[in-house]
Formats: sequence, C-alpha cells, structure tokens
Amino acid sequence: MATVDITQDTLGQTISDNDIVLLDWWADWCGPCKQFAPTYEAASENNPEIVFGKVDTEAEQGLAAAAQISSIPTLMAFREGIMVFSQPGALPASSLEQVIDAVKNLDMNEVRAEVEKQAAEAETGAAGDQQN
Repeated sequence: MATVDITQDTLGQTISDNDIVLLDWWADWCGPCKQFAPTYEAASENNPEIVFGKVDTEAEQGLAAAAQISSIPTLMAFREGIMVFSQPGALPASSLEQVIDAVKNLDMNEVRAEVEKQAAEAETGAAGDQQN
C-alpha cells in the first residue's frame, strides 16, 4: 500500500479505524526527510496491512504543534489507537523494519495495562500536588 497524506481532518479517524498506523512527520525543505521518503515508501509497499501516513508539518502546523513535533523527520507508530513509538531522525531501512516488527509483535494487553498504570500514577501525583 502506498503512503497516504494525513491532515487535521483525517488523523483521528485514520488512527481509530486501523490496527497499526505509522506517521512520518516531514517538510518539503527538509533534506533528511527527502532521504527518508524512499525508505518509508518501500516499507509501505512491503507491509500492505499497515497504514503509512505522511504529515506535512508546513501545511499542518497546528497538528504538528499539537503532536509536539520539534524535529523532522519524526516517525510515530500507533497500535490500536495508542502511540507506542515516537522518534525523530531518518531511520535506515533495517531500523524501520525493526520498528515495524516490534510494533506488530507488541502484547497490547501489556501496553494497555502500562497506560492505565501511568494514568493512575499521574492522577495520584496530581492529587498529591494539590494537597501541598
């Protein structure tokens, strides 16, 4: 499957409607982004069951700000609606395949349990902050 352009209007639905979504945050003026593009495109062809999205940070500045993108390219991976990977930098093909394999092989019950644990700790910490 080829890469798809992601916008503010399509991001949420794309993530919620698909099991695995990778996002490449890029800009036309970014040299490393241009170097990474063929690697990302090839991975999309080799993994048709995964959505490979591309977010143009110039056209989608609000979305990039909301996602706290401070360096491009940045690769994010979502599985079952949960962000499970985020890293700036252009990955070589072998590293991108390792990320894809790791995301495919995640135990999502463990991931959800960890997310719930972190949320509970954040609530406890916030409640403790309010008491002081």
